[in-house]
Amino acid sequence: MVKSDVKVALVHDWFLSNSISGAEKVTIALDKYISKNFSEPELYSLTENISNSKNKLFDGRQIKTSFLQKLPYGKNSVQKYLSLIPFAIEQLNLSKFDLIISSSHIAAKGVLTSPDQLHISYIHTPMRYAWDQMNTYIENSTYKKIGLEIPLRYLLFKLREWDFVSGNRPDILIANSTFTSRRIKKYWGKDSEVIFPPVEIERFKFNHARSNFYLTVNRLVPNKRIDLLIEAFNKLNLPLIIVGEGPEKNNLKKIAGKNITFNGKTTNKCIENLMSQCRAFVYPGVEDFGIAPVEAIAAGAPVIGLARGGLLDSVNCLNNCTKNEIATGILFQNQTSSDIVDTINWFEEKKIWKLFSPEDMHNYSTKFSKENFNHKVNNSIQRSWESFEKRYYR
Repeated sequence: MVKSDVKVALVHDWFLSNSISGAEKVTIALDKYISKNFSEPELYSLTENISNSKNKLFDGRQIKTSFLQKLPYGKNSVQKYLSLIPFAIEQLNLSKFDLIISSSHIAAKGVLTSPDQLHISYIHTPMRYAWDQMNTYIENSTYKKIGLEIPLRYLLFKLREWDFVSGNRPDILIANSTFTSRRIKKYWGKDSEVIFPPVEIERFKFNHARSNFYLTVNRLVPNKRIDLLIEAFNKLNLPLIIVGEGPEKNNLKKIAGKNITFNGKTTNKCIENLMSQCRAFVYPGVEDFGIAPVEAIAAGAPVIGLARGGLLDSVNCLNNCTKNEIATGILFQNQTSSDIVDTINWFEEKKIWKLFSPEDMHNYSTKFSKENFNHKVNNSIQRSWESFEKRYYR
């Protein structure tokens, strides 16, 4: 049993006001859980710019940062220092803590700890652009455009080495999805427990009247493949609403037809309303987990997405459901605009949306609730601590 006098550190990669997404929401949930059940953790990250902003994510508590915080652009564009990130995370001094919990999508797992400290790391993904998404990242990089592809490839080669080494540092690994767990096994050779991220299911209403528009909520970056979605809906000529910001926004707007609307960054309330009214939620990318599709399911909207990645944990395809499963969407097999067109044409012609039960979908989504997350995290931490004490404090 973890006692209230145990000193706990909570480490996340960074806290930037322009990128508060799923990983940050998990970190906030971990902080609330730890504070309530053990002791208030001290917070660490590579860099942050939320302390003096409106985003008081931790009630104004201090976040201790690395030397990157003091470098130019460090507070806003830490990705510019990609080559320094492994070195920087290793400089955080966590020697006074008994329990270190990291929330990592790039570096937090790599903090240095001793044998008499327990390190549990919640992994959102192994470093994407160093592994399976390397070539996509390079193709869209400004470094390639200015003739620096080879140096960039070498940097990613070195980051891949460090990602493997640092992935073996935590004592316990928790993966956010079955897909992430498989990637951890493939790239780091380690086993991991799967605990789905917490989703605020209660925010969403499933019993609103449905409209005829389709919806996606995404960061507008290359690997999300919103370009394929636009290409498909240009051919379908059906209404599509795209919610999200990102570096690809201007390029995507240039190729989008008049039937496609960009809502940009909007309020949670607006997203809730759109999800509760859309005909379906479309998701063409390969996601490590995907909180937005689960939110759509909670709002009673069927998900039309690619049959890969984290969606396989949340989307039960109508065509493959057993009698005991709740259908929550349709999965297409190939990441192409033609597959999207064919799937949605069939969805429209056969009025497939009528086959889904919004109430059943909402009830199904509770398996991804905050309560389930806290329960499973508690079991994992308590079990790990008990094993740790037996080994080191016999």
